[in-house]
Amino acid sequence: MKIVFLDAETMGNTPMDEIAALGEFVCYQSSTAEEARERVRDADVAILNKVLVNQAFLDAAPRLKLIQEAGTGINNIDVALCEKRGVAVRNVAAYSTDSVAQTTWMHILNLAGRAFHYDDIVKNGTYSTFKVHTDAAHPFTELCGKTLGIVGMGAIGQKVASIGRAFGMDVIYYSTSGTGHCKEYPSVSLQELLERSDVISIHAPYNERTAGLIGYDQLRQMKRTAYLVNTGRGGIATEEALARALDEGLIAGAALDVYVKEPLPADSPLLHLQHPERLRFSPHVAWASVEARARLAQGMAENIRRFITAGE
Repeated sequence: MKIVFLDAETMGNTPMDEIAALGEFVCYQSSTAEEARERVRDADVAILNKVLVNQAFLDAAPRLKLIQEAGTGINNIDVALCEKRGVAVRNVAAYSTDSVAQTTWMHILNLAGRAFHYDDIVKNGTYSTFKVHTDAAHPFTELCGKTLGIVGMGAIGQKVASIGRAFGMDVIYYSTSGTGHCKEYPSVSLQELLERSDVISIHAPYNERTAGLIGYDQLRQMKRTAYLVNTGRGGIATEEALARALDEGLIAGAALDVYVKEPLPADSPLLHLQHPERLRFSPHVAWASVEARARLAQGMAENIRRFITAGE
């Protein structure tokens, strides 16, 4: 059983011992499309994160029996074609729930608490010149009593909501699938969520229902004091519209961990705001705590082990 990991770079130094013990294991830090096709020619199992699985990929891999996604989302895999070819597809769900929720709240607290501003003025010496002991001109906002709006109330959305409740926030959500399955919090229309929320946090998958879900018209419906946080998928909130809304002061601020193109291009409008202080970034790391990566590696090993044992 030959197992090939085509783009392991995103796993950092996470141990792969469990996977390596399951067969002949070959690990590449990254692979171009051409390299990937060459490297899977004699593979039984391909592990990949962002490598595209299309007809050319599958044509180059006659022995391939299993594709293991190194994550949850499988947008990079033509699942229907894999099924037609008899190639199984597996992913790992829920490994990053706590990691994403923690990063989401890092951003929310940073925005509402103005942590970046306070840290900067102490470090750059501005605070040392004050005549009083505090920065009275830049007060932060309490979250208690405010409304948290969740877009997509899955496992991560529910975790973020529970933390919001612990802060004393009222929680509402918009179901992008239309099911409204979570009964613990009120399910509302997108318009109501936009109009009522003081903080909006996106935790939905990227699909035909969510692509461009929050554009300029939707941002105009938000409170001018509200914050938008996206640790879900790039493209759910339109980047050009968000840049414009922030510069026009339609919302108070935003924080992003995900982008339409990753890494974020240097010419992105998000990097050229007239008011860059209104936007905070992280480089698609919400999923990637040390513990989450370890759970992901364990989950991939378990999927491959079960596949081998079942003889699928």
